[in-house]
Amino acid sequence: MRLSQTFIKTLREAPKDETAKNGALLTRAGYIHKEMAGVYDYLPLGLRVINNLENIIRDELNKLGCEEVLMSALQNAEIWEKTGRFSDQEVDIWFKTELSGGGILGLAPTHEEPMVNMMRKYVTSYKDLPFSVYQFQNKFRNELRAKSGILRGREFLMKDLYSFHTQEEDLDKFYTKVEEAYARIFERVGLGDSTYKTFASGGIFSKFSHEYQTLLPVGEDTVYYNADKSLVLNKEVFEDEVLKEFGADRADFTEDTGAEVGNIFKLKFKYSEPLGLKFVDEDNKQQTVYMGCYGIGVSRLMGVIAEKYADEKGLVWPEMVAPFKYYLVGIGEAGLKRAEELYTGHEDEILFDDRDLRVGEKFADAELMGIPYRVVISDKTLGAGSAEVTERLTGETSLVKIEKLFN
Repeated sequence: MRLSQTFIKTLREAPKDETAKNGALLTRAGYIHKEMAGVYDYLPLGLRVINNLENIIRDELNKLGCEEVLMSALQNAEIWEKTGRFSDQEVDIWFKTELSGGGILGLAPTHEEPMVNMMRKYVTSYKDLPFSVYQFQNKFRNELRAKSGILRGREFLMKDLYSFHTQEEDLDKFYTKVEEAYARIFERVGLGDSTYKTFASGGIFSKFSHEYQTLLPVGEDTVYYNADKSLVLNKEVFEDEVLKEFGADRADFTEDTGAEVGNIFKLKFKYSEPLGLKFVDEDNKQQTVYMGCYGIGVSRLMGVIAEKYADEKGLVWPEMVAPFKYYLVGIGEAGLKRAEELYTGHEDEILFDDRDLRVGEKFADAELMGIPYRVVISDKTLGAGSAEVTERLTGETSLVKIEKLFN
């Protein structure tokens, strides 16, 4: 990408209505545009970050044999009424609309019901199971509080995965595989040192579900962890009875704030039973399908990474999720010419600041945008056959031979 040819403009000040750090910095750096409270557009740089996050998640899920689909956002009320979840008294975050010819549709806040309903057409026998299906899709939730940038949106991007099994033991095995995949995902996106599987309420269908909480000052959840963080509990289950079950002492735990970035849940028959998802077993008897569901908030993940790594100068992206690896600047006639030559053939990993601006402005934008490495080629560095490379995370600068750049 050439900055001289993009419509993106950086801002020196954050919009007055954007108080969250992630929202303010992502807006100033030209990653997102705010439509209204809780609703954002993703500009070219922001979309590249989203795509990188998706690709990391996709890679890990595909290794498990999961299949990707894309389902509709518009929802048939009849399906959800079978589980009682279309009622505003039961689920108070629906966006609903009336059809011109009569009837009501909803915009999906999640996809358990339509996924199960669809699978009724494809699952008849034990030979059809097990399998797992996931998607990346915008969800819609009429949140009362949408003031945390992209950490809590009314429209947001989620990865939701659903697994289908003949036996609870098989569900348990797959659940463990997803746990392992999630650990790898959070490690790869730069959150491995601060994101923990956390015990949370399982509702009426199981004692616990598991959340993935990233320790973050602006998180909305209160969590408690022991000395080595091998046991992390959400406040909602931090009770003496639960601690006794784990053989833990309340005095051994530290209170902290977390931002939920994922959730995994053994649904068992929660949705397959009321929606009639069944299979014929080896004895020719009808059985109900076991289910699990596993979510990651992709746009929320982007906001958490922005919050975690940002400093007083701007964003700081881990290399695996950054929109570009290098921010290239040419100084002087010879430096600019050589930068042009080096840019050609490496367009997908270089953000080339070829604008007619002062060098200080370019450097300020490089820091604001958070690209991992700023590469400066000037008449002076060319004299040594080198470029000046500055790492955004550490601020360390070194001279690198031209022929070793971008390899």
